[in-house]
Amino acid sequence: MRHSFLSIARNALSGHSGWPRAWRDPPLQPAYDAIVVGAGGHGLSTAYHLARDHGMRRVAVLEKGWLGGGNTARNTVTIRANYLREPSMRFYAEGIRMWEGLSRELGYNVMYSQRGQVDLVQTWAKLRDVRRRQASLRLLGVPFEILSPAEAKARVPLLELDAQARMPVLAATWHPTAGVARHDAVAWGYARAADAMGVDIVQDCEVTSIRRAGGGVAGVETARGFVAAPRVALCVSAHAGVLAATAGFRLPIETVPLQAFVSEPLKPVLDTIVNIPHLATYFSQSDKGELVIGGGADGYPSYAARGSFHVVEDAIGAMLSLFPALRRVRMLRQWAGSIDLCHDITPILSPSPVEGLHLSVGWGSGGFKAIPIGGKALAHLVATGAPHPLAGHLLLSRFARGRPLFETAGASNRL
Repeated sequence: MRHSFLSIARNALSGHSGWPRAWRDPPLQPAYDAIVVGAGGHGLSTAYHLARDHGMRRVAVLEKGWLGGGNTARNTVTIRANYLREPSMRFYAEGIRMWEGLSRELGYNVMYSQRGQVDLVQTWAKLRDVRRRQASLRLLGVPFEILSPAEAKARVPLLELDAQARMPVLAATWHPTAGVARHDAVAWGYARAADAMGVDIVQDCEVTSIRRAGGGVAGVETARGFVAAPRVALCVSAHAGVLAATAGFRLPIETVPLQAFVSEPLKPVLDTIVNIPHLATYFSQSDKGELVIGGGADGYPSYAARGSFHVVEDAIGAMLSLFPALRRVRMLRQWAGSIDLCHDITPILSPSPVEGLHLSVGWGSGGFKAIPIGGKALAHLVATGAPHPLAGHLLLSRFARGRPLFETAGASNRL
């Protein structure tokens, strides 16, 4: 410990001149075997699994800004598997299994904390829904319990129960394997691991369009020129539809701002994640003591990384209606991420109409939790051309077949 402290102090005083880089800053090559567009969690995870699972080393991850600076840094890091549809449950349950061993696998502490999640139920329709979900999850062995209001209060002492309230708490659910992780540590861990296997991570290199050759992909146009590749994976949020349009097809997604904010640091008051789905807000307490609060999506399409003030008011008002003890807590900052929502609130992980161009888009507010399994599934698709066994329900073709998968347990207030 003393050695580590002295090393940090020495490097701080020297301007980090002797501090080794966590990953390389390689020059952009004219051609690769595969290109991953977007150095967020999904893009880095995909590149890592291409190298580790499929032996592909001539892979580039191209990022228009800095590594992990997009929606990976603009989310509330909730990880869960309490979905309704069986394919979704299997997919996210495998994701949680991967999260549990991720720090060990990457050799980097992603600060994964499996603290559980309490969902508050305030309508009879929602109570029927969670009873259905409990029966479905039980068949697959995913832990999920229905609690009485008193049991919910025992798990979350800050909760104020008032039977005379306009929307009283009728019940709650408990999902013990839910958790959180440190967003930047996840990006850094995957970046280090992928870089160590020879993957080129090129920052400040915006992909402006997809170039086609006949019916297949030829590569990408970037701010630094054309880069050739027979396989391209699109792992971007907000502008996925824009890039798809340059390849000649349209995606069934809509881009909206999704807001979040954090409070001043507090002493430990909350050891779980609390979700209030009917009022479109949820929150947890970070390791630094801040309350990390998520609100609903804005009611209009936008690419702006900001949101409407009324969404902040609605989210805080909803939280205080059940947790009035927090009314004097001050907010520190607010931000928004531009998220892509599919028409059925289920993401797309699929080949595209252009041969060799593959998609991991439309994750909405659920992209962070799917980083490990999403990257593994997309790498399988890119390397083999076949969907991963757990991701067959995420194909783009479901819309053409008239078989959308409406996932009512997805975190969105727009369905």
